Amino acid sequence: MSTLNELSVESLSFNPFTKIGKEWMLITAGTEEKANTMTASWGGLGVMWGKNVVFVVVRETRYTKEFIDNNNSFSLTFLGEEYRSSLNYLGTVSGRDENKIEKSGLHLSYVNDVPYLAEGRLVFTCKKMSATPITPEHFLDGTIEEKWYKDGNLHTLYIGEITGILSE
Repeated sequence: MSTLNELSVESLSFNPFTKIGKEWMLITAGTEEKANTMTASWGGLGVMWGKNVVFVVVRETRYTKEFIDNNNSFSLTFLGEEYRSSLNYLGTVSGRDENKIEKSGLHLSYVNDVPYLAEGRLVFTCKKMSATPITPEHFLDGTIEEKWYKDGNLHTLYIGEITGILSE
């Protein structure tokens, strides 16, 4: 585990398409009593409503969604490539069925009561600002529903204000 330091948003220098889409991230939410995490490769960073934000999408059936919905904050943790097997594991096993964080060999840590994975190289803590269900009637591209939602398991789009950044 590394020691993380606070970082300003102005200090960020990475390609978000690589960081999110190829390296992946863990979305984590909950309390010190109970938290859950999931692997994600869809999302982004930007500015919304005058604030620096992240956006992530979480399918309705994901256990982590319950934790995001029931808490005001969540985190995004980016791990090094040496944790690829943990990322794969955490993306395929449900926290409903087992303590997947413990079984992954990773460890929860907390900053301002927001859970994140201690092994992270980069962590965003976020205050939930918006939760918007994504529904087929809003798809302007006719291929989206057939390609991504054949089973009807839709996403909710969450926008979170970046409240802190931790980095190696």
